[in-house]
Amino acid sequence: MTTTIQKWGNSQGLRLAKSLLEEAHIRIGEEVEVLVKGGKIVVQPRSRQKRRIRIEDLVARMPRGTRPREESFGKPQGKEVW
Repeated sequence: MTTTIQKWGNSQGLRLAKSLLEEAHIRIGEEVEVLVKGGKIVVQPRSRQKRRIRIEDLVARMPRGTRPREESFGKPQGKEVW
């Protein structure tokens, strides 16, 4: 497929044929990654796998010596019960 880079507002755009997107398994509105490899622009779908976030992984990324503390959000503003 041959296409032309076009100006849209202050940006440049590239139109891709529906058949090309279908072949790459990319849907309209889906996020893609755009990167340069060996002087070529590569457009690929972002990973569709949803990672499950585990509390253990988050805690492991905390800097050593981090201590939890209670945060104050101010006085109640409505009918909060504490």
